[in-house]
Amino acid sequence: MNVYKTDQIRNVVLLGHGGVGKTTLAEAMANLAGMTSRMGRVEDGNTISDFDKEEIKRHFSISTSVIPVPWNKAKINILDTPGYFDFVGEVEEAAGVADAAIIVISGKAGVQVGTQKAWNLCEKYNLPRIIFVTDMDLDDVDYGKIVSDLEELFGQKVKPIHYPFKEGGKFAGYVNIVKKAGRKYGAKGAKTECPVPADLEDTLETSYDALMESVAETSEEFMDRYFEEGADAFSPEEVAQALSANIHDGSIVPVCMGAPVMLYGVGNLLDDIVQYFPNPSEREKTGTNTRSGEAFAANYDPSKAEKSAYIWKTIADPFLGKYSLIKVCSGVIKSDDTLFNTEKSEEERLNKIYVMEGSKPQEVPELYAGDIGAIAKLNSVATGDTLATKANPIQYEKTVLSTPYTYKRYMAVKKGDEDKISQALNRLMAEDNTLRVVNDGANRQTLLYGIGDQQLDVVVSKVKDRYKVDMELTKPKVAFRETLRKKADVEGKHKKQSGGHGQYGHVKMRFEPSGDLETPYVFEQEVVGGAVPKNYFPAVEKGIQECVLKGPLAAYPVVGLKAVLYDGSYHPVDSSEMAFKTAASLAFKKGFMEANPVLLEPIVSMKVTVPDKFTGDVMGDLNKRRGRVLGMNPDHMGNTIIEADVPQLEIYGYSTDLRSMTGGSGDFSYEFARYEQAPAEIQQKEIEARANAEDED
Repeated sequence: MNVYKTDQIRNVVLLGHGGVGKTTLAEAMANLAGMTSRMGRVEDGNTISDFDKEEIKRHFSISTSVIPVPWNKAKINILDTPGYFDFVGEVEEAAGVADAAIIVISGKAGVQVGTQKAWNLCEKYNLPRIIFVTDMDLDDVDYGKIVSDLEELFGQKVKPIHYPFKEGGKFAGYVNIVKKAGRKYGAKGAKTECPVPADLEDTLETSYDALMESVAETSEEFMDRYFEEGADAFSPEEVAQALSANIHDGSIVPVCMGAPVMLYGVGNLLDDIVQYFPNPSEREKTGTNTRSGEAFAANYDPSKAEKSAYIWKTIADPFLGKYSLIKVCSGVIKSDDTLFNTEKSEEERLNKIYVMEGSKPQEVPELYAGDIGAIAKLNSVATGDTLATKANPIQYEKTVLSTPYTYKRYMAVKKGDEDKISQALNRLMAEDNTLRVVNDGANRQTLLYGIGDQQLDVVVSKVKDRYKVDMELTKPKVAFRETLRKKADVEGKHKKQSGGHGQYGHVKMRFEPSGDLETPYVFEQEVVGGAVPKNYFPAVEKGIQECVLKGPLAAYPVVGLKAVLYDGSYHPVDSSEMAFKTAASLAFKKGFMEANPVLLEPIVSMKVTVPDKFTGDVMGDLNKRRGRVLGMNPDHMGNTIIEADVPQLEIYGYSTDLRSMTGGSGDFSYEFARYEQAPAEIQQKEIEARANAEDED
């Protein structure tokens, strides 16, 4: 692989709904550029970018992969991202290092939820974009309707630059709006000039006038000429320069189309990427000097710039090895450099530098600012870290990823495999920063968090395939708590005589609600006259302290308890700390059960964002989950934000259900709010379940 300088580089992320053909488009680009002798197919499992066994088995992308496509003396780093929403972290990482985007739309399916999400991501990162409508070779594709839907959704900045036509009922060519000319396809996407079909002449004129009006708005000089001479006032070179400027600032989003399986439209798209999209130096990149605290602006002059690179993704595959994927932000990174990990304050000696062609590392001697590459076997480096020089320790802001809210309990199928599973999950979490492992000690379970159920299922498959160990996912236990509602006055006596010194401890105690559900217990003593010597008070408290860890009602932790020691008795010889601790424990168990004990369930504050048309369905579903809707607010983008308090017990599986209700357009988040008394039927069911579990243990 050749070394490319900054102005020759284009970093382009492919975005869109799942199944629209992003990987097929990337494969077509690579084939047309001569990287492969024949096009791979997703169905056959032989594409460059979908190389993981899970991707091959499931026929869709799971991870972002990089394909460096050489085209017209430039290198286009194509970032092929997953379309399924469970793998949104991969998409966010790629969008964070891209300089432009292609939003891919299936001609058959039209505009989908993933189209809107892709657009929103481009808005978030201020990415110039082109919309590419694929599958034009299929029957019943209505390109005009897709353009109309896009204009309705995203406004008049959407401008078609191609219109397709058919011959004999088959997709045969297109009209180039910019050049006002027809093009007919031949073998391998080659094209020849042809007359504009009569039925497209009016469309051509209308689209051309609208496009030239946008070109005119790029400068006062152009606007004056446009008013004087009309839509034909500009030369092709001026139109190209104006279009590039408009695409850079987002005031125009071109729409083009093709049939990648036939290589139709792919060459045009590659030409447009090189001509219209910015190189990395035309995009601002800033960081912070961790030593001085000053802002740092990336300098793309290789003779002046300090070396720095951002780690945007990690591959930790047992077969491929560990690769840290980098975007060089300033300077020129070379294979013999020693760089400083500003996050971990450790130096790293680089051995070899690569560019990745899917799963295949291609060694290069150096990478210029703006380029995307990979470094193998870095010890201290993780996704989100920055490599720089020790003299100028630059740090770049980490990409903000979606928060995982879906979780399941996981267990080893075979006892003794827990450590193997833990190691496997640590490696997978290094690759995917939207995965989390949380140890829930109170319920003796370990939880695996992700974006959705499909992502968690993939994790189980990867653990089995890569690391040869079986794990299973089950419904997690909810962290109930126990408390009391009344006051109880009891005594506990521990008396044992077995030759020699006996054991004697005697306490009289009151148990009542403390009013503070944040704290397990409050211990007070009101003993007078030395009925219980002061040196035994800590032992009594120790007994209570141990008991609240596992309440007598259903073995859940106790909260909101006030325990008052007010009387008792002791034996000058047989009393001991252990005896008083045991006596306190007996008093607690008796007193707690007499004080109207109840189970408390965790309540979460949830925000659900859905298109307005789904508001009624979502609210009805929340009511079925025992949720209390607190309010609804518009986000002024056609969505409603529903705020509700919902029992945590009822949100299991919510991610899947919400997607089903809203076609994938709904999003939600939640955080723990408080504990509330659970309904009687929930309490009874939980107490019985815990009793059975204790019997099995």
